[in-house]
Amino acid sequence: MSKSELHLEEFLPYQLSYLTNLVSQDLAKLYTEKFGIAHTEWRVMAVLGVSSGVSAAFVAEKTAMDKVAVSRAVGNMIKNDMVMRTFADDDKRRSELSLSSKGQETYQKIVPLVQKYERKLLKQLDKKERKALDAILAKLTTYVSGD
Repeated sequence: MSKSELHLEEFLPYQLSYLTNLVSQDLAKLYTEKFGIAHTEWRVMAVLGVSSGVSAAFVAEKTAMDKVAVSRAVGNMIKNDMVMRTFADDDKRRSELSLSSKGQETYQKIVPLVQKYERKLLKQLDKKERKALDAILAKLTTYVSGD
């Protein structure tokens, strides 16, 4: 085997991406059909559910999503009456996003479903493995984000 040969199954960025995609697809089954929410829209909703009155740039930062993807998701959610866009009192150029009543109601219905999924997923790990996973994820996130 040459040093330039890449074994995807052993390449950490691939492993993380693959697992993330599998989990995202699995989670989407819980809310896409029932609530008509795409996975990008859920990610926006998840942020707005805990941080109301924030900018699209803030959502992009919190989700590590591309600003164009956030903008598209927000546009769809405004059209579907899930999100409201207002403008900051101190700077009318800056928009602030929050969940509408319909968006908040939908969020409250989805949260228990995704929390149950998380519990089932984490049951695959014992306490020691969970603690190690938390530490590893925190360490890698800090490294990659440059903090």
